[in-house]
Amino acid sequence: MAAGSSSSESNEANSKWLDAHYDPMANLYTFSSCISLADLHGDGEYKLVVGDLGMAGHTMRLKVYRGTGLASESTLLDLPAAVATFLMDQNEPRTPAVAVASGPFVYVYKNLRPYFKFTLPPLDANPLEQDVWEQAKEDMIDPLTLKEMLEGIRDKAEIPLSVRSLRFLAQDVPAMENFVNLHKGQPIKRQTVITCMSTLKKNMADEDSVSCLVIGTESADVLILDPEAFTILAKMTLPSVPAFLDVLGQFDVEYRVTVACRDGSIYILRRDSKRPKYCIELSAQPVGLVRVHKNIVAGCSDETLQGYTQKGKKLWTVYLPAALMTMSLLDQKSRGFQAVMVGLANQEVHMYRDKNLVDVIHTQDVVTSICFGRYGREDNTLIMTTKGGGLIIKILKRTAVFEEKDTSLGPPVAQSIRLSVPKKTRLYVDQTLRERENAVAMHRVFQMDLYRLRLMAARAYVKALESSLAPVTSTLQEPLKMNAVVQGIGPTFKLTLHIQNTSAGRPSINLLVSFLYDQGLYAMKRAFFKAPMLVPGLNYPIETFVECLSDKGISDVIKVFVLREGQSMPLLTAHINMPVSEGLAAA
Repeated sequence: MAAGSSSSESNEANSKWLDAHYDPMANLYTFSSCISLADLHGDGEYKLVVGDLGMAGHTMRLKVYRGTGLASESTLLDLPAAVATFLMDQNEPRTPAVAVASGPFVYVYKNLRPYFKFTLPPLDANPLEQDVWEQAKEDMIDPLTLKEMLEGIRDKAEIPLSVRSLRFLAQDVPAMENFVNLHKGQPIKRQTVITCMSTLKKNMADEDSVSCLVIGTESADVLILDPEAFTILAKMTLPSVPAFLDVLGQFDVEYRVTVACRDGSIYILRRDSKRPKYCIELSAQPVGLVRVHKNIVAGCSDETLQGYTQKGKKLWTVYLPAALMTMSLLDQKSRGFQAVMVGLANQEVHMYRDKNLVDVIHTQDVVTSICFGRYGREDNTLIMTTKGGGLIIKILKRTAVFEEKDTSLGPPVAQSIRLSVPKKTRLYVDQTLRERENAVAMHRVFQMDLYRLRLMAARAYVKALESSLAPVTSTLQEPLKMNAVVQGIGPTFKLTLHIQNTSAGRPSINLLVSFLYDQGLYAMKRAFFKAPMLVPGLNYPIETFVECLSDKGISDVIKVFVLREGQSMPLLTAHINMPVSEGLAAA
């Protein structure tokens, strides 16, 4: 026992965190998107606002914690998708409002009392679906025919069916008639729901400035709401349903919305753009999204953490030791330090600055939500909730410093060490003076030698083309390319020619392939071929076998000619350097 207590004390002494509070029976079931820290009463003491999912979809509540105890709670009508705190206006006292996204609604609380309810605009219903229900209303079709027609619309139509039709299709046959009689007189409505939510500064970047709500919906739209009138200021459409949001900038100046969607991609939206400007394809489904300075960090379901630039260029990948449960940003503003906090399924929380692991926290249970910021009057507080409903509060020590060696970027430290360059010698100084005095003449000599070298290379190339000694044809009438591969150690070798027609759309026909070799050294089973019709773009292999007859360990060159039938001048020529036969040499 003494040894165990001493080891735990040493771990706590080496840790960068103070254990402030742990309540395994807090009954908090939530995610990182449903947690926020805010000064709700303007007294300088920050509270913890939690959208509690409750047990099995019941007893959903909006809870506010002060210190280690529950200060207040309000009943929610539906499961919360996200919680955000924001300033709606410049009125005194400057107390933020609490926005809770739930279903198709955003419930806004001012001073922890219901203030406003924003409803997402309804979507256009499918006209075919409306016609079918109109026929059912007038008793022109029976429920079974209605079911068949709705199933056909569901499979082919671009506009999805309404909730009423989907519920009808899920009914048993005996209950269909009662369902139709109950709902056929009501108009068809198609309503979307909120999947994620964040905030965007309106016109200033100050911490206490007015902010807009940014909402992602199930209909693959991103909406920006006015903070006072709650009207839609901007609407942007995505290729898929958004799952995570990260917002940067000011609405009136310039902003950038980064969205991780269910199709496994990240889309980047900018001001005055209705469609995404950049797209990042992830290796798996996203589990979290965090912006660190100007870079984007995404956690994926394949146990990886991936970093990208704002334009989608991949920077690095970190392979995690366990499945990723949640992630959030650690922003230590006093030191200008930012890192990504990752909650793992092995009861650990890892902290990364770029791809470098800087700290590991061991927890009593699997962490499902993380939040870092000012809580109470302490600036650097880490708040976590666990899978079993527990609440963990830790405080970063004032003396804690994340080691620079763990977070160093770019080249290694050894590269910054200055080399001991020797002093300039007399010979070096004389050579430098000579180059300065004769710079023009030296440059002219260099240019003359360079031009002479280019001329020699051009002449040799033209000679090779004119005599068909190159493995590539020079005429546009027969654009061919050939290369040869020799396989084996001897005395029998396998010789494979690869011939390709490089023209745009004209095949090559009536071509012959011939081999020229020393018959005293080699014997070929077949030294003459008639090539098939060469279709442009395809690679045609021609194989033959060469047997070495000499036992003296010597080799020679075999020449390959590609000719047109009826002509003596070859179109292509290749020289194959045969290897020494290991079999006969060993014998």
